[in-house]
Amino acid sequence: MGITTLPVFKPWVPKWLISATIFLVLLPGLLLFGLSTASGPGAAGYYGIEPVDVQYSMIVFYAAVASFFALERRFFVFIATKEYYILSLIIQVFTAYVCFHTHNLYILLIFRFLQGMANCMSTSICITLIFSRLHSERAREIGYSIFYCLLLCISPVSSMITAPILDVYDFNVLYKFIIYAFIPGGVLLLTLMNNIRLNRKMPLYQLDWASFVVYAVALCLLGYALVYGQQYYWLEDRRIVLSLSGAILLIILHLVRQAHLRRPYLSVNVFRHRNFNLGVFLIFILYMIRGALGLVSVYFASILGMDPIHIAWILLANVAGVVLSVLISSRLIIMKRPMRLIWIYGFLLLLVFHAWMWFLFSTQADPLTFVVPLMLQGAGAGMLMTPIIVFTISSVPANLGSTASATGVFFRFLGFCSSISFINYFELNHKNAYVNRFQDSLSELNTVVTERLALYSRALTGRGMAPDQAVKAARGLLNRSVESQAQLRAMMDYYTFISVILVIVVLVIALFPKVNRTRINLKSKQPAPASY
Repeated sequence: MGITTLPVFKPWVPKWLISATIFLVLLPGLLLFGLSTASGPGAAGYYGIEPVDVQYSMIVFYAAVASFFALERRFFVFIATKEYYILSLIIQVFTAYVCFHTHNLYILLIFRFLQGMANCMSTSICITLIFSRLHSERAREIGYSIFYCLLLCISPVSSMITAPILDVYDFNVLYKFIIYAFIPGGVLLLTLMNNIRLNRKMPLYQLDWASFVVYAVALCLLGYALVYGQQYYWLEDRRIVLSLSGAILLIILHLVRQAHLRRPYLSVNVFRHRNFNLGVFLIFILYMIRGALGLVSVYFASILGMDPIHIAWILLANVAGVVLSVLISSRLIIMKRPMRLIWIYGFLLLLVFHAWMWFLFSTQADPLTFVVPLMLQGAGAGMLMTPIIVFTISSVPANLGSTASATGVFFRFLGFCSSISFINYFELNHKNAYVNRFQDSLSELNTVVTERLALYSRALTGRGMAPDQAVKAARGLLNRSVESQAQLRAMMDYYTFISVILVIVVLVIALFPKVNRTRINLKSKQPAPASY
């Protein structure tokens, strides 16, 4: 059965309405990914879990997207587009409803995984709709830029959307909000779209469920080890040893199995292309570096005491940087400028951001001084995302395009988990080291500490507090000051670490032999939809 000759959308539908509809369909799915981190303490308090459990719920979502991507394509080409979207919509609404009501961590993780699978389905539809309306090479490059621009902006935008809700309601209400957010885009898409197929129908035979299960379990185990590793002291804990061992064995089994399958789930032949290996390495580095932006929000909230709404407004500077740099980078790609030059521009902007932030970190600061650095961070990420993705997918033949996209998702997943792992290491290890060091110093400066406590106590007593309560409150303020200083120093250490990595990456790119020019793979149906 061939693809219908009917247009995708009804003839009377204007182009702006089509674009708005695709955006409204795409937005709730993207919001679902970052929902766990919209308010880590809020989620932990509502579900009665640890903050690291909240991080792992997001990892499970990501693992589902990464592992299901290759198998999802088979269902997408078999089921008609409208029916396929309705199926994904039902699954996402139902899983969001369960997450809205449950208080159980294990139920939450199971349904977050199902959400990831359904999200992969709906995002695949949106990406195909975007690229079905683009035909020339230049238009395809612009399509990549638009899509990845949305992905880079989703974190600040989701903060802007969720902050007013969390200011009034409990955390779980965010899932209720997501359920309602699916309605406008769903109604518009089903109303404006013709009942057609976007791909030639292929029967569902020889579905490689075994590869999907092995791959998904391996990613969940790997994510568990990286997220919980520092909390459980890595190999000193049996759970981390079992998780790492299981992940490594399953990944080896997966690779060996793919090498011997006639129709591999993910072909290992993509690694025979040098430019592809370079691309996935840069993807890993970029996603590992992106996590440092999350520490800025933590700094605003815990050190400067800003509320979520004002943090969201400040982060809009990051969105402005992303939009501006995506426009510039897409233009540079169209002009066929050397990829190495674009990469160097992007990584240098990120290096300037991290070095600048190191000097700005302080217990007292004007939030407006962070506007320009945040714009630079957005500009660096926007300058890199689309060129690296385009370069990576275009470095392999057309028949390996789907595998290249799915493998790229794995390296994004690995970079994302590594970022969380490094941040947890610096927050738990370095922060505790600084707290102990500061407390030892305070013990040596006993006279100064006594005078400071007396000063705090007199100030609190002067405000009507009882003397014994004033002493306790004064010591609490001093301990809080020590905690803030320790957290601040740990953040500065992490930014120093990232800056060193960026210097190395820039030097490697500058000294790397001239990268072969590659053309965008015009036969590739879609980019990797799971580029969170």
